[in-house]
Amino acid sequence: MANSRLFRMPLLIAVVGAALLQAACGGGGGGDGVGSGGTGFISGSVIKGPAANATVNAYAVANGQTGAALGSATTDGNGNFTLPIGSYSGALMLQASAGTFRDEATGALMTMASGDVMTAALTSVASGATVGGVQVTPVTSMAQTRAQQMTGGMTDANIAAANTAMGNYFSVSDILHVAPMNPLLPGSGATASPDARNYGMTLAAISQYALSIGMTNTTALVTAMMNDASDGMMDGKKGAGSITMPMGGMMGTAVMAPTAGTSGLATGMTNFVMSPANKSGLTATDVAPVVQKLSGSNGKI
Repeated sequence: MANSRLFRMPLLIAVVGAALLQAACGGGGGGDGVGSGGTGFISGSVIKGPAANATVNAYAVANGQTGAALGSATTDGNGNFTLPIGSYSGALMLQASAGTFRDEATGALMTMASGDVMTAALTSVASGATVGGVQVTPVTSMAQTRAQQMTGGMTDANIAAANTAMGNYFSVSDILHVAPMNPLLPGSGATASPDARNYGMTLAAISQYALSIGMTNTTALVTAMMNDASDGMMDGKKGAGSITMPMGGMMGTAVMAPTAGTSGLATGMTNFVMSPANKSGLTATDVAPVVQKLSGSNGKI
């Protein structure tokens, strides 16, 4: 019996040692998924108001469309996340769901409704790269759906073009990496860059417009605007078809107005900046250039 135990000891040590070595090297498996031995990470923030406890998933892009899942993370109380992508290289898409955020126009805590998501598309990352400061917002969501519907889908060229075009539409130089100003924080406008101001006020305008049409959850409007942007025109349609929006509660559904993404957001921004909800210190004069741009837009992204 003693000899038998002595015989098993080296085998046990070998097995444990192999397991420890495998863990140190990042686990087994292969391919582009988590645990493939790579050290790649994506970090950033989910913002529709900072979204706490949101689930963020990263997906590969294959043939221009959403591919295999790469990794997942949960945001902290400030909407921040870090998720692993293993050894994956190439374009990728981030998708956030189920987070709780402070709605700008009402000040109410809202949770992203089931079926509503926010997304962002990134051009190719290198294997093992760490990419930080990525923002997932309603604006990056519009850009992602636009890229996906372009010829060839989410190619690097289409992702870059859609992100740039959506940034130009709202006067934000880099929608993926500029952190939006939070207009609910007192005095936030004083230290924010012009890009961050425009970005934060655009998100607040979405919230204010949702309030003005009686929508109970802002994320339903975000989903509608993603659909609206997908064909390259903010005109209340996806292709030739009108967009139907769930209004919440007993209100049923409504057809998206053709001016929702143009003069609707312009009015929303003006009304928000003049409301008590705006704690940023910014005035109507500060947002006038963006308001005028949206008011005069024909909706083309």
